[in-house]
Amino acid sequence: MSAQHHKKSILIVLTSCDKLITGGQTGWYLPELAHSYYIFKDSFKLTLASPKGGKSPLDEGSAKAFAEDADSAKFLKDTEALALVDNTVKLSSVSEKDFDAVFYVGGHGPVIDLPVDQNSIRLIQEFYNAGKITAAVCHAPAVFKNVKVDNGDFLIKGKHFTGFSNSEEVAVGRVDDIPFLLQDVLSEEGGLYDRADDWEAHIVVDGNLYTGQNPASARPLAERLHMDLLVRW
Repeated sequence: MSAQHHKKSILIVLTSCDKLITGGQTGWYLPELAHSYYIFKDSFKLTLASPKGGKSPLDEGSAKAFAEDADSAKFLKDTEALALVDNTVKLSSVSEKDFDAVFYVGGHGPVIDLPVDQNSIRLIQEFYNAGKITAAVCHAPAVFKNVKVDNGDFLIKGKHFTGFSNSEEVAVGRVDDIPFLLQDVLSEEGGLYDRADDWEAHIVVDGNLYTGQNPASARPLAERLHMDLLVRW
């Protein structure tokens, strides 16, 4: 891994999708990036990537919902942070070998474009097979759909994981706006879904697979990744 005098590097993956399948606006979910960004930024070198590169779309509803959240409000005024979001690198140009961990940010956008993005699928396989922390929060565990390991099994098979629950999706009224419910699909692929009550912070770590249930889980997931990347990896 990286020498001690070099900062370790995290690849943060965002969506390029700005439209729900029913046509409404979507993107990445503000507090999930903001909370993790401020935990990571002083300790690690950060690279933000997306399928298309360039500006990654913010879910405008998340900015309204978290207008009173300190880190979210700070992020929207942070020129350094916004420059990263506005100039994401293309996933096709990214190599797992340049990073120590990968962190997928949720929102409804990632459920639509990332599970079928071949570069994302490749990167997840590479990070996971290299034994590097492979993390996703809220809707982002949807990116593990379609990812297989060397023996042909789904990566999620037999793994404990969490992610946005069916009941939380019903509560926000978005069941028909996305192609699938991650709780159902990843369970069908053999994943062992685990959850807390709706909206409670909850993270699951199974080997180098790190997942968080909902927006409230982004901070504790990032804190756990931060601690483990500095100490264990």
